[in-house]
Amino acid sequence: MIGFVKGTLAEKGAGYVIIEAGGIGYEIFVPANSAAYLSSEGDEVKVYTMMSVREDDVSLYGFSRRGELDAFKKLISVNGVGAKAGISILSAFTLEQLQEAIAFEDAKALTKANGVGKKIAERIVLELKDKVAKGFVAGIDLENVAGAASDTAAAQGTGQAIAALVSLGYSQSEAALAVSKIDN
Repeated sequence: MIGFVKGTLAEKGAGYVIIEAGGIGYEIFVPANSAAYLSSEGDEVKVYTMMSVREDDVSLYGFSRRGELDAFKKLISVNGVGAKAGISILSAFTLEQLQEAIAFEDAKALTKANGVGKKIAERIVLELKDKVAKGFVAGIDLENVAGAASDTAAAQGTGQAIAALVSLGYSQSEAALAVSKIDN
């Protein structure tokens, strides 16, 4: 198992980087918004990796933060979500946005990722929403936002505000995030 690769960014292409470390060039598939992909050739980079071994392929997938790697592993644990879809989702969303979309059951938002259809997005929400409540990724806490479903008057007002924003065209996750930033 290769835990991470630290070296010089030698080359990058559509969805991958080649990092030279110890005289070896490692081709690593990365999200389009990762620090490694956004770096310039010649820069020193470090990516946390996961090796995927199939009967016809051995691939490395890399992430700038350990939390991204954890999220990737959780995404590909969902039936029907492969490594390509996992990378696509992490390219389209930050960890925080992904966690919010899952917490607020906004499957429609997940379909914005290339190659993710309605059924896969709904399956991701269904299978990962409990993991989000328990801390999908270490260091990101949406418990305050996701726990806004109590019966207090403030919670009812919050629900009404979210419903109003959704009716104006905002997604469920965007509306909930906006309302969560407002003081009672």
